Amino acid sequence: MTACLSLPCSVQALPVDVVSVQSQVVYGRVGNNVAVPTLEALALSVAAVPTVMFSNTPHYPTMHGGALPLEWFGGYLNDLSARGALHALRGILVGYLGNARQVDALAPWIRARQRQQTDLRVVIDPVLGDTDHGIYVDPGLVDAYRRDLLPLAEGLTPNGFELGRLTGRVVNDVESVVAAARTLLTGRTQWVAVTSAAPTTWAADEMQVVLVTRTQAEVIAHPRLTTTPKGTGDLFCASLVGHWINGVDLSEAATRACRHVVSALQRTQQAQCAELLLPLTGRCNVGRAVAHASVSKFTYRIFPCKQSLPI
Repeated sequence: MTACLSLPCSVQALPVDVVSVQSQVVYGRVGNNVAVPTLEALALSVAAVPTVMFSNTPHYPTMHGGALPLEWFGGYLNDLSARGALHALRGILVGYLGNARQVDALAPWIRARQRQQTDLRVVIDPVLGDTDHGIYVDPGLVDAYRRDLLPLAEGLTPNGFELGRLTGRVVNDVESVVAAARTLLTGRTQWVAVTSAAPTTWAADEMQVVLVTRTQAEVIAHPRLTTTPKGTGDLFCASLVGHWINGVDLSEAATRACRHVVSALQRTQQAQCAELLLPLTGRCNVGRAVAHASVSKFTYRIFPCKQSLPI
């Protein structure tokens, strides 16, 4: 659709704090369907740029949709810039991509934003697959991430499977996860938060996130629930990014993100829902208080990794 109407000079563009570039579904809670409400709950203004539009996630018997045409995808990004909405942009969050060609449009757009705003925070969740299903995206994305996108990120949030694919390393314990993550800490990249890290080392009813920076590594152990809806990685990343952009220390932001995911999983499990239910918001909601009390009973252990990490 083309428009030729001009706005009065006194009218200001809607300011955007975060641009979230990832999947979108008609039914379900993944990608932007999770990221947008999570970031907005943290008082951040979000522009959602879809990379794919699906009726639902692929594990249902039917699914319709696909990757956005490249002309549309690139146009969405360029029109955001043209509207003057990015003058106060604080962060860019990149998740599920439809194909490797989208990287050709996205990477130069991010570089242009970084040239204009040197303090811009870019976080990339390099969605490739998982241990249960293997690679479930365009295989060309592995090299595209390595070559064009990872060097633009200040932070990365791969799962353990994705970390292994991106680095070509075996990541079967915490020490090997840390060693692999550290190979990605080059150039702009300052930290890697690895979700579902080293599952063979988990204690009963727990799982862990390994947070690696240039100077240290921390392991955040958190409860593991039996329900496994899609979108928990998207929720973790959005929550971490939102808290971090709002000035929370990185380690604390990752811990809060873990709590947020656990709270969502508890609510989903209690409701026996097929899709991820986000934690309730609003002080007047009794259910929110119950969920918070339940989460607060869990012990979140944060401790230095055994491996020596030279600067």
